[in-house]
Amino acid sequence: MDGSVDFYRSWNIYKKGFGDLDGEFFLGLDKIHALTAEYSQEMLVVFEDFAGIETFEIYEKFAIGDKDEHYALHTLGTANGTAGDALRRQHGMPFSTYDRDNDRYDKNCAELYTGAWWYKDCHDCNLAGKYKDNTFGKGINWHTFRGKEYSLKRAVMMVRPRK
Repeated sequence: MDGSVDFYRSWNIYKKGFGDLDGEFFLGLDKIHALTAEYSQEMLVVFEDFAGIETFEIYEKFAIGDKDEHYALHTLGTANGTAGDALRRQHGMPFSTYDRDNDRYDKNCAELYTGAWWYKDCHDCNLAGKYKDNTFGKGINWHTFRGKEYSLKRAVMMVRPRK
């Protein structure tokens, strides 16, 4: 939202969550797993660029695995919205941080792109990237909305029970 929270954090911090609920925060992988394991969930992702243009993508199903599965993005339903489906490439991938490399690339994508995410080889979106960093792939980006060389002003992921 404003770059006030650094998202380049360790595996244990991502497990627990961090930030300020009234501003920038990450709920925590343990909590997201608990939320998505008990009931079928959908996810809405809302984006805003620095020109004030907003867009969104809704995934009809969303769930991540537990700590033994490295919080893999194991459920990702049909995508609909105006932003485009930039998360599909990461479907099935475990979560990675700079100190826990779970991607399929020969280098650590989290370290290369100064973030943490469900990287594969590496990503088409990186919502935990570095705020206002327009270096290829390092910022808060969504490939199908503004590309990988544009760090978005705002990205919000929201999960709720499916209707």
